[in-house]
Amino acid sequence: MKILVKILSYLVFFGIFIGIFFKEIIGDQVGDIIIGVSVLTGTCIFMPLFLAHRWKGKKLKDYTLSEENIRKMREKADEF
Repeated sequence: MKILVKILSYLVFFGIFIGIFFKEIIGDQVGDIIIGVSVLTGTCIFMPLFLAHRWKGKKLKDYTLSEENIRKMREKADEF
């Protein structure tokens, strides 16, 4: 999954770069289409894969604001 996320991120950035190149140098509307497809790919495919890769094996409970976590934060604040 790590390699897939890297390859997909490079493709998205390369697509945006090529789209800007087409838009500025050639002046055609194809550049806008390439940029749009790259952004859609980045948000609909790359982002969920990246988030799933980064959150794999982590507990959501550790990152939410619950009574237990608030108590832990208050205890740490009292130590200082």
